[in-house]
Amino acid sequence: MSVATANIKDAKYPRPADMSPEEWQARVQLAACYRLFDYFGWYELIFNHITLRVPGPERHFLINPFGLLYREVTASNLVKIDLDGNVIGKSNWPINPAGYTIHSAIHGAVENAHCVMHTHTTTGLAVACKREGLSMTNFYSAQLLDQVAYHDFEGITVVPDEKERMLANIGDKRCVILRNHGLLAWGESVAEAFVRLWTLQRACDIQVMTEAMRGDTIPVTEEAARQATAVAQNFTPGHSCHEDVFAAMQRLMDARDPSYRS
Repeated sequence: MSVATANIKDAKYPRPADMSPEEWQARVQLAACYRLFDYFGWYELIFNHITLRVPGPERHFLINPFGLLYREVTASNLVKIDLDGNVIGKSNWPINPAGYTIHSAIHGAVENAHCVMHTHTTTGLAVACKREGLSMTNFYSAQLLDQVAYHDFEGITVVPDEKERMLANIGDKRCVILRNHGLLAWGESVAEAFVRLWTLQRACDIQVMTEAMRGDTIPVTEEAARQATAVAQNFTPGHSCHEDVFAAMQRLMDARDPSYRS
């Protein structure tokens, strides 16, 4: 986004006087991401979540108001909570305990997990139901060799003691397939988490389509997958491709409906 365009948006949707510029920027970016999920059809009625740490020493993070559609999420109505699920400040909306359990576990235990995304997309959940999980058979899954963790389904995630087992299974992997449940990705920024989830989602989309077709599927060789993963993990050294991707997506949301900034 150009400086001029950013200034116009800031003038129309000003930052609340009692909020730091850093928190407001985080809110705007997260709200844009919720609108992106709506655009891509990655929503599940009023359920599922994208969370983002608020800049600062406290382990506070932002989550969607429980009861709103993703297309209704804005920078100002995002709910700020602590790791125990207590609302910080004022909110007219509650939060979903199931979302809090998964996201607080990762935010609390993983130092660099600033943004956590979780979906129940049809193809993502379909792959999560397959015993073999993600297959090395397409361009996108080939970029995720040894990058995906798995966690077995234990029911709706509201029991606190599942956190320890989930964290142990995730380890240092930033893409996760929650078996029989859905997909999850985390990153050091909204942009990184988004690109990682998008890649995992595309891999699942293509896998489901491929498995529905007649004929043998061509496997990706381990050598090719290692090359693809290495290139994907080190794309444009010294420059964040993730940020470029998300900036382009945010421009798309601004062109469609910039009200997420309010």
